[in-house]
Amino acid sequence: MKLTILGGGGFRVPLVYGALLQDHAEGRVTHVVLHDLDSARLSAVTRVLAEQAAGVPDAPEVTATTDLDEALRGADFVFSAIRVGGLEGRANDERVALAEGVLGQETVGAGGIAYGLRTVPVAVDIARRVARLAPDAWVINFTNPAGLVTEAMSRHLGDRVIGICDSPVGLGRRIARVLGANPNEAWIDYVGLNHLGWVRGLRVAGRDELPRLLADPDLLGSFEEGKLFGVDWLRSLGAIPNEYLHYYYFNREAVRAYQQAEKTRGAFLHEQQARFYAEMSNPDAPAWKVWDQTRAEREATYMAENRESAGAGERDEDDLSGGYEKVALALMRAIARDERTTLILNVRNQRTLSVLDTDAVIEVPCLVDANGAHPVTVDPLPGHATGLVCAVKAVEREVLAAADSGSRTTAVKAFALHPLVDSVNVARRLVDGYTAVHPGLAYLK
Repeated sequence: MKLTILGGGGFRVPLVYGALLQDHAEGRVTHVVLHDLDSARLSAVTRVLAEQAAGVPDAPEVTATTDLDEALRGADFVFSAIRVGGLEGRANDERVALAEGVLGQETVGAGGIAYGLRTVPVAVDIARRVARLAPDAWVINFTNPAGLVTEAMSRHLGDRVIGICDSPVGLGRRIARVLGANPNEAWIDYVGLNHLGWVRGLRVAGRDELPRLLADPDLLGSFEEGKLFGVDWLRSLGAIPNEYLHYYYFNREAVRAYQQAEKTRGAFLHEQQARFYAEMSNPDAPAWKVWDQTRAEREATYMAENRESAGAGERDEDDLSGGYEKVALALMRAIARDERTTLILNVRNQRTLSVLDTDAVIEVPCLVDANGAHPVTVDPLPGHATGLVCAVKAVEREVLAAADSGSRTTAVKAFALHPLVDSVNVARRLVDGYTAVHPGLAYLK
């Protein structure tokens, strides 16, 4: 099979290739095409992959190209992990938002809207090209904001585009580990939008073990989300929220922590990866070693501001292993080989959540087979969660409308309606600020 990775010069591509190297079964990926607009980054990542593959006799062949159409032709799967505007754009998203006293995180709040506004037009162009050049391909989207971008692409690819995220997987794994259960044997009752979901139950052998966790303060406070949100708040919710809900439940503290930080997450990653790619320009640099050291530093500092504001301390070592590449490989295997499995994915709602229309992309457990991902019926969300999901989905729809029409007025509306912006005047200044620093938003008139 041929796998095309869009954003193939990106830092996390070796994670995907590492997962592919462990797959030796029939019907596996045998050819990986890396596509990126930056040839230097492509060269750097190709070197890392070559060192990864050393000693693996059946390692998938790797080729690289800056020609998108060439990369897409004949693809069986397309993995989309692009970053429109690069990490400099992410740092600007954070800076403009924090200057207005609101959150600039790349998927949540003002930063997520800005990122979405400049990413959706590019993602839509990719979707149209896939439909024309590789109509039988399955698109696996990891491009953020993952739910929003998946929904934009689904308008052209239907159910052949599926969004993935490692956050729900990591959350379920942590809960199962604390409860002494095998994560591979647990059914995780998770529902919401990307980076806006809740675990409401974890069933092992038909028994829901989550009440046992919620009833034990010591157990509940022993893992990442317990430290981040606090035992009392989790017991009040009766559920375990995705870690990104910390930006909603503790928004003022999160914004203050970001404002007081020496540098934002985007600025840190921009500097860190600039050093990595600069070092990789040296042909004698040990590519794999340099990459792995950079990866470890990146993962250890993930959501550092939130943990500091919550007094949560350092991340547990078991949480420093990523995971989205494993979700991507499991998804590809299930579809290509009809190996039926259950994964938490971003897919069109159909009739899963009655408060949303059928085309709204949500994040829920899905049964996956050769025909794609099928959302599992779930119980309704409680009122507070329903209100938040509906509000954020309405914002996503305004972002899609603004990207489609090029309307600056609609873009302002998207910012103003978001629960973490809550001011029309701030929304107008945000649009002014973002259009001033992002050439990719010049289409807004």
